[in-house]
Amino acid sequence: MAHPLIAIVGRPNVGKSTFFNKVVGKKISITKDKPGVTRDRLYADGEWRGKAFTIVDTGGIEMRSEDTMWREIKKQAEVAIDTAHVILLFVDGKEGLTSSDYDVADMLRRSKKPVILVVNKIDEYSEDKIFEFYSLGLGEPFPVSAEHGTGVGDVLDEAVSWFEKGETSGDESTKIAVVGKPNAGKSSLVNRLLGFERSIVTDIAGTTRDAIDTKFSYNGKEYTIIDTAGIRKKSKVEEDIEYYSVLRAFDAVRRADVCLLVVDATEGLTEQDTKIIGYVHEQGKPSVIVMNKWDLVEKDTNTINKFEQKLKEDLKFMDYFKSVYISAKTGQRAEKLFAIIDEVLSHANFKIPTGTLNDLISDTVRANEPPSYNGRRLKIYYSSQVAVAPPTFVLKVNSCDLMHFSYERFLENVIRKNFDFSGTPIRFLIRENSEK
Repeated sequence: MAHPLIAIVGRPNVGKSTFFNKVVGKKISITKDKPGVTRDRLYADGEWRGKAFTIVDTGGIEMRSEDTMWREIKKQAEVAIDTAHVILLFVDGKEGLTSSDYDVADMLRRSKKPVILVVNKIDEYSEDKIFEFYSLGLGEPFPVSAEHGTGVGDVLDEAVSWFEKGETSGDESTKIAVVGKPNAGKSSLVNRLLGFERSIVTDIAGTTRDAIDTKFSYNGKEYTIIDTAGIRKKSKVEEDIEYYSVLRAFDAVRRADVCLLVVDATEGLTEQDTKIIGYVHEQGKPSVIVMNKWDLVEKDTNTINKFEQKLKEDLKFMDYFKSVYISAKTGQRAEKLFAIIDEVLSHANFKIPTGTLNDLISDTVRANEPPSYNGRRLKIYYSSQVAVAPPTFVLKVNSCDLMHFSYERFLENVIRKNFDFSGTPIRFLIRENSEK
């Protein structure tokens, strides 16, 4: 189940990103930056009062195009309304209300989503500073100073209080997100997958107007496809398309159990593909790289090897990737996808027995001692797998500082050599042993 989503909306320069960074920097964030993943932090995972959530900063949407500000904010608000559980509308307490604040408040009110009105840049609180903001009709304004961190906790208290309502989906089907650039063939692939079996159960008008969730069954198993194919219709401006399609793809990834990244094989992997797959990796989701339009690629006996080699170079940060070469249009090899989806899901849900894992780690450490720093050497006392999807391992060590990224990577490779975790990321949690 994806975490509830909090979206931050508002005019430029009202302090959305400052608030986002404050929340993420407040040790609330549990996201670890790994090499090779997205640079622009639109999303971050966090926790407040024991409740996990994902927060998205639509402030990353400062466009270079000659768009009017209102059209821009409207698009941000649409994305927030489509995808968020709770919306934070930011206004500027120093500057006061503007006509676009009224317009966006009106739009958010009609959405029937919980909206929290945040009046930023209130360094010293007084009732008269926030009085005019009641006129937006969004209830009580929350005065904050994002820069100084005052009032941030109150806003988060209010936001997480909305989570329970409507959070239980009770849907046991496997959720497949089909993501990728416009024109990579996502629609054809979705139609092909749904066309295999007659029993399409329901079309749920999904969380977004562009992504339709379709439930179906195949070989006696229930699946839901989260289709983001409608993404490119959003706007005519090139960079808007790219930005919003990435934003919506991110939302589909969050909700999915497994992700299919559809790549146009005639073009190869682009920067946008890498950005989305980096996010899939970061979110700990199993995935399959679907090289589509394979029927259009001129081939000799070595073609697939060349393509695989190129993928290995481009996806160094996730060398566990699984790929499949298909044509959604002609149906060539497309049916193989279900077997691969089931396979990567079973890898993501595999658990290594604790005894076996400890034997493997201690044998490995004995054969390849960790390097020493300043005369101190890393000791690993105990290891266990504490979670699946993604497989997560706790290592009890003498000092976290001594666990170098390269040695962690080495241990990951050892685990992968001994157990098949292809198609899924794995995670390590390094903990200092308190019983010295």
